[in-house]
Amino acid sequence: MELAEASTLRGVKVMVIDDSNTIRRSAEIFLVQAGCQVVLAEDGFDALAKIADHQPEVIFCDIMMPRLDGYQTCALIKKNPRFRATPVIMLSSKDGLFDRARGRMVGSDQYLTKPFAKDSLLQCVSEFAPKPA
Repeated sequence: MELAEASTLRGVKVMVIDDSNTIRRSAEIFLVQAGCQVVLAEDGFDALAKIADHQPEVIFCDIMMPRLDGYQTCALIKKNPRFRATPVIMLSSKDGLFDRARGRMVGSDQYLTKPFAKDSLLQCVSEFAPKPA
C-alpha cells in the first residue's frame, strides 16, 4: 500500500458488521493499521444500535447474518435520512450476480467477496471515504 493512500485513511470511521468474529477481527486489524477508527457490530441490530452514536463514514455489512440479514440492515440504514448518504459495502462469501443485484436494490454502494485481501478492503474505504477538504 502506498504511503499517500495510508494517510488519506487516517481517522476515517469505518463500521464492520459481521457475525463472524474472525472476519470482524481481521477487518479491524487491516483498518487500524491503515489509521482508521473502527466500530464493530456482530449483527444488524447491534449495528443499528451503534450507528447513531458512532456515525461511521463507511460501513461494511455481511449479507448472511442471524436475526437481521445484510440486505435488511442496509435497507434500514439507507431509509434513515441521516445515514442515507453513508456508503454501505456488502460482504459475502458468495460472488453471485443475484447477490450483487439484490445488494444494489437495497442501496449498497459496493460488493466485496470474502475472504477479502487487505488491499481490496482498504481500496473500498479509500474509494468511499469522504475526501479531506
